[in-house]
Amino acid sequence: MHKLSTGRKVFLVVNFTVLFLAALLCILPLINVLAISFSSKAAASGGYVNFWPVDFTTASYQYALSKPEFLAGFLVSLKRVALGYSINILLAILTAYPLAKERSTFSYRHIYAWFFIVTMLFSGGLIPTYITIKEVGLLDSIWALVLPGAVPVFSVILLMNFFRNMPKEIEEAALIDGAGQWRILWSIFLPLSIPAIATISLFSVVGHWNAWFDGLIYMNSQANYPLQSYLQTIIITPELNAVSSNELLDMSEVSDRTFKAAQVFLASLPVLVIYPFLQKYFMKGLVMGSVKG
Repeated sequence: MHKLSTGRKVFLVVNFTVLFLAALLCILPLINVLAISFSSKAAASGGYVNFWPVDFTTASYQYALSKPEFLAGFLVSLKRVALGYSINILLAILTAYPLAKERSTFSYRHIYAWFFIVTMLFSGGLIPTYITIKEVGLLDSIWALVLPGAVPVFSVILLMNFFRNMPKEIEEAALIDGAGQWRILWSIFLPLSIPAIATISLFSVVGHWNAWFDGLIYMNSQANYPLQSYLQTIIITPELNAVSSNELLDMSEVSDRTFKAAQVFLASLPVLVIYPFLQKYFMKGLVMGSVKG
């Protein structure tokens, strides 16, 4: 068995220590939010909660789940993720596959590639984008949230380079057997591209789920807000200060802080559930889809 040198041991110890501390910095705020959401009104308001609930209660979750605005925003976000993810993945695949061809097969490939890359560096700006969406009649509709970012250029580049890294002999053998480009793409390339597809899927799902700014801009009615846009409004403007008399009894064990913590954790839960299933493909997809030298 190969014995590690002293320098290698020191490097591993320092590396693991730094990564462990970085992981703690990421997870401790979430644990604190979770602890606050399960704590009593008095404990949270008094600042007694750190990383473990004080006077455990689920009142904040019961109140959050009873709010029609929260449930409506949750459904809008689910709809957005379903539509946005489907459009992103489909267009990324259809764009990346031809761009992965050699110049001998696709003469002007580099021109189209630079056309997409330029859009990552420059944009028309917020006002022209808003005017465009307004003039085509997308305001206050779910399409205003998914169509402006329909082609994820970073995902296209990642997938394009993944396709280019595949052995050319696979495509040549398929062509000799009489397969067309559509058959090669859907029956050969995509099954071999699961790591890259999983990676760009994670980007798409997390991006759509966490987006909040476009919801505030393009939605005229709060009923059409995605969940993150709704949470942004209640964090800026406390919602518990103006409630009906029928809600006072429900609020007796809920503070503004525990209520917001419960909603923030519920909004983060879908991503926390999905990520472990895609994480094993994540690094492989990023490495194999990185820019070729």
